[in-house]
Amino acid sequence: MQDFKKYLAEFIGTLVLVLVACGVAVVLGCNTPAGYIGTALAFGLVIVAMAYSIGNISGCHINPAVSLAMLIRKKMTVKDFIGYVIAQILGAICGSALLALFTGGFENLGGNVVQAASGVGTVGGMLAKFGEPAALFIGLIAEIVLTFIFVLAILGVTSKKENTPVTGLVIGGSLTLVHLLGIGITGTSVNPARSIGPALLQMIGGDFKAISQIWIFIVGPLLGAALAAVLYRFLEERKEKKAAEAAEEKDAE
Repeated sequence: MQDFKKYLAEFIGTLVLVLVACGVAVVLGCNTPAGYIGTALAFGLVIVAMAYSIGNISGCHINPAVSLAMLIRKKMTVKDFIGYVIAQILGAICGSALLALFTGGFENLGGNVVQAASGVGTVGGMLAKFGEPAALFIGLIAEIVLTFIFVLAILGVTSKKENTPVTGLVIGGSLTLVHLLGIGITGTSVNPARSIGPALLQMIGGDFKAISQIWIFIVGPLLGAALAAVLYRFLEERKEKKAAEAAEEKDAE
């Protein structure tokens, strides 16, 4: 039953993330400064809200990339990882379905596409001159880097219990930060489930662009999260080694 509660929490959290944050992106659009900033804030604020509501139940991953990092860090079992990812993807699909109901169609549910490949977005028009293959590669690199930054912040702030009161704020602020840079490049995913849900349902509305590029928003975030987890483990081991050496020197005195 406890496992079910964790998976249910992840389902609800991801549903809310997609419904509210992607919903803000759809309603406001990202073609104006207000819409751009509002969308970035929406993603960050949803994470803050969910962190302080379901964080004590499941840890509030609501993102397969975050769950992968925790698996690498041995903070969760393979069984829980699989359960979390399934719950997150189902939550994203249901969140997208609700958003389609509220907006009256499946044409635009906030699915991610590489803006550079379309020649639109804040940075996209400039990058499009390199051609679509290069633009897609740039999008992949962007997702790797942005996820790396986001997950590294999560690993850092959750490494100490005394950070608990501000954990949600730091994670939400970090997600807002990467969105401010990434919206004009990839729409910012850093979360495979968040991209899979809208992409699947947008196909019903005849939009196959997001699903055709979905590999970028799966591979990029997972690679970025894995890199962050491995690097943080290396940094943490070095810190622990230095602390042990300092303790030995003190005992020797």
